Parts: sequence; C-alpha cells; structure tokens
Amino acid sequence: MGGMVEQVPPPRRDDMTAYAAERTGGASVRIGALAPLTRPGWVQAGQHLLAGMELAVSEVNDAGGVAGRPLELVVRDTAADPQRAEAAVEELAGLGVAALAGEYHSVVARAAAARAHALGLPFLCSSAVLDALTEQPTDRVARLSPPQSRGWRVYADFLLGAGRSRIAVAAEPSVYWAAGARILREYVAPRGGTVIGLDARALAPAALCDELAEHRATALLLLVGHPEPAVSIVRSVRRDQRLAEVMIGAPAGQPEFAEWATLLGDGGAAIPFLRYLPERLSPLGARVETVLRERLTEEPSFVAFEGYDTIAVLADVLGAGGVGRARPAVDWSRVTVEGTRGGISFARTPDIRVDRDPSEPGRVRVLHGD
Repeated sequence: MGGMVEQVPPPRRDDMTAYAAERTGGASVRIGALAPLTRPGWVQAGQHLLAGMELAVSEVNDAGGVAGRPLELVVRDTAADPQRAEAAVEELAGLGVAALAGEYHSVVARAAAARAHALGLPFLCSSAVLDALTEQPTDRVARLSPPQSRGWRVYADFLLGAGRSRIAVAAEPSVYWAAGARILREYVAPRGGTVIGLDARALAPAALCDELAEHRATALLLLVGHPEPAVSIVRSVRRDQRLAEVMIGAPAGQPEFAEWATLLGDGGAAIPFLRYLPERLSPLGARVETVLRERLTEEPSFVAFEGYDTIAVLADVLGAGGVGRARPAVDWSRVTVEGTRGGISFARTPDIRVDRDPSEPGRVRVLHGD
C-alpha cells in the first residue's frame, strides 16, 4: 500500500543473534521473520510487528529456549512486495529456518504462504486477514487474525446501526481492497444499504469530495494506503463544508498508529477502525504492553501484540514438533497457548468457502463466510 518511492535496500540481517539469550547448547532454532520495513510497505506496522516478535524471542530464550536451544530471528524486509516476499521465503528456506513468522500486508502474506506451502515450511501469519490466504488446503500455514469476511461484516453492521447506509469506498487497485469492498457490498445490499465505489488512484482528493457530495454519501471508507493517499483524502474531506456530516471510516486500521495523529492532529480523530484488541488485555498482555511501550516509545498497536503471540505459538509448535527436523511436523490443532489478548488455539474454518470466479479466473471469490 502507499505510493511508490525510491528505496535504499536495508542492511542484511543474516546474523540475527542479538535476540538470543546465552546459548544453552547446540545450534539456535532459526525463525524467518517477514515484515514491511521500507516503503511502500506500511513501515510503522512492520516496526511494531518486529518489536513484538523480538520481545517474545528474548523471553523464550530467558526461559531456556526451545528444547534447550535458543531462538534466533532472521529478518527480511518485504516492502509490501509479493515477489520480494516469495524470494525471501526461498532464501530463508535455504538458510535452514525451522518456520516463518510475521507479515502485515494480506496480499504479500498470501504470496509468502503459497511458497511456504510449496516448500513444506511452517508459516504462522501474524496479521493478514484476506480470506484466501492460501488457495488450497494446507497443514503448513495458519494465522492469528480473524478472516476479513468476519471483521468487515462486523464493521458493516456498525455502519448500518449508525444510520450510515450510503457508503462510499475510496479504493486503490488491490486484491485486499477489492475483497473488502465486495464483502461490504454483498452484506449491506440485502439490508437496504448502498456501496458506492470511487477510484482513489484516478480521483484527486478534491474530485473525490465532489463525488461524495454528488452521491449524497453518509460514510466514506478509506480502502487506500497509508500515509498516502489516506492522509490527503482525510484533510480534503474535513475541509469540505458539504461533507461535514460524512463519517470517515478506516476498517483496515490506519488510525491505530501514532503516525496518524502526528500527521492529522484533531482531523484524524473520530474515524472508526477495526483494532483486533479486547477491551482488557490478559495479565500477560498488560505486562507485554508496558515493555513494548518502552521499546517503541509509543503505545504498542495490535500488530505488536500479534508479533509477540506469533513467536509464543511457534515456540510451542516447534518444541512439540521436533526442532531437529529439517521440516518439523506441525499440528496447529493441538496448540493451546496463553496470548497477550487471551488464550490462543486454532481450528479449520469450514464456514469460509472460496472458488475461482468463472467470469474472472484470476480472482478467488468467497462463496460463503460467517
């Protein structure tokens, strides 16, 4: 997500031993960590994700590691690029990692998951919510977050309950954004709502405001990258007196991060989003929150907690599956781990079914979800 900018490749991090406690014998258990750490990736999300993973690795090692061996992160920057993620998975597999963890962007995670499945490499996805994380059944890939169809339907219920039935979506071309818009449209239409699609790449913010006024939209959802064009759109809408009663929403969570408030100030307030945090953290979560706030020098986002929980689960899985194997056995169904937001367990989701759209074979469509 976000506009293209020039990038300087980040330093390689093959020797990621800073997060390992004093070795208790034997080689480290290496986990490949995927995160967007440069633009056009959502960098702040990547930083929070990595901070959570690093903290969990440190604590696992302080407690004796996995089967007496320290954990070690081998980090790769995906920069929100699916091809770069696929290459990173190939490289990490060649380096002998026992499992993969992380990633924030759904489209990138899907590409990484496909390669991990093909290579037989366990991958626990931290944040991606796209329903079709994989296009075929696999026992190698799992995720922590609820699927997009579930969360975005909750969001649609919120909008309709607030009397916002004429919902405009400012969207950029993306499988993730297209899936979100489709979920909203299919959910609100039978309930008397209307979804109005606006091309955020073709329309400048001022022109987008004109469209909102013409369509008499009561809500505008930002299905776009952060910080741009999301920030510019919010500024334009807030300045337009015709749109004073329009609710701005961000189901993907752009306002979660401190950068949002820094860039928009008061103009970034009162923009509902899906946060993936309970009203009250578990005792573990409260402790982790304190440490992460010190490390990040800001309030940790839900993504930071997802990073921590990802490593906690993988430590359990690898300890049970045999860390000495080139491709450890994985049984996600047996996982019962205390997480920062409550107990963590996994189950297959037979209530979500997909196929390839006959009219557009390149698109996977959700046939049913709950």
